[in-house]
Amino acid sequence: MHIITLATQKGGAGKTTLATNLAVAAVEAGEKVVMFDLDPQRSLVAWAESREAEAPHVEPFPADRIAKLPEMVQALNGQFTTVILDTAGADNTATHRAMEAATLCLVPLRPTRLDANAVAPTVQAIIRGGTPFAFVLNQCPPQPNNPRAFEMKNGLEAIGKLALPMIIQRADYQDAYASGQGVTEFSKDSKAAEEMRSLWAWIAKRSKGDKK
Repeated sequence: MHIITLATQKGGAGKTTLATNLAVAAVEAGEKVVMFDLDPQRSLVAWAESREAEAPHVEPFPADRIAKLPEMVQALNGQFTTVILDTAGADNTATHRAMEAATLCLVPLRPTRLDANAVAPTVQAIIRGGTPFAFVLNQCPPQPNNPRAFEMKNGLEAIGKLALPMIIQRADYQDAYASGQGVTEFSKDSKAAEEMRSLWAWIAKRSKGDKK
């Protein structure tokens, strides 16, 4: 079972948008997906409430059961093939339990020095816990060969911790979220949809230990 946790203490990095699009791409790839919203803002639940399709299944995680989160997620093995945990942009117990439960942690960040500095505590916590992780370079400028984005991409690839492809800032992502869809549903032949299918394929391999 894939257990994917999206975590960063930096708000605005696009965790929920990535989570929704990855979940839909996973469903389309044949996965049985359940998502848990661990953020008090409940942006993931709001997306699900505006959605017509039944899959993926979305629930707020009960606050009084956070201590048991890893065990509760493992108990879903056999019912679902993929669990996606969307955390708050904060250093709290729920985020740490979600990172502990994961087969792969994703750390979204934009190609800015501010984001790179802000994610350091999250990465340090993941490393201490021993969970495999990868950065997702998100909301990259649409200009070809943007030097800032490619400089950060090259640096993260050098340490072997970058999920591919980079995700470009595109209106389709926000429009899909607003319509209660994933971008692969909203604009199935778009560049954004191609990015998200490729990103899910990369994640699905690495979450089960395939480093190729």
